[in-house]
Amino acid sequence: MVEIGYVYILECSNGKYYTGSTIDLDKRLAQHQEGLGANFTRKNLPINLVYVETFERIDQAFQREKQIQVWSHKKKAALITSNFNSLHKSSECQNDSHANSIYSHKEGNEEN
Repeated sequence: MVEIGYVYILECSNGKYYTGSTIDLDKRLAQHQEGLGANFTRKNLPINLVYVETFERIDQAFQREKQIQVWSHKKKAALITSNFNSLHKSSECQNDSHANSIYSHKEGNEEN
């Protein structure tokens, strides 16, 4: 039997986000609230559930968790608020080497 999976984002008392995945969202949230969850959330209680995605299988939720975990705070905030324009913008490379590359679409970097 394949179990439904959830990926979730918690906002902790320090304003940072924690991303996790589980097959039982209610049970996992209770564990976090009781200080029985991850060490990070235990140190930053209380927590608030701010985002959930549902998947047909737990392995899909786990893959999505790993994807989101490496995102910046700003990009996670855009996902949470469904601000897809900001989410797309946050996905673009912002460093100088990219801005000056031939692959950049920013003004002033086009080849003649």
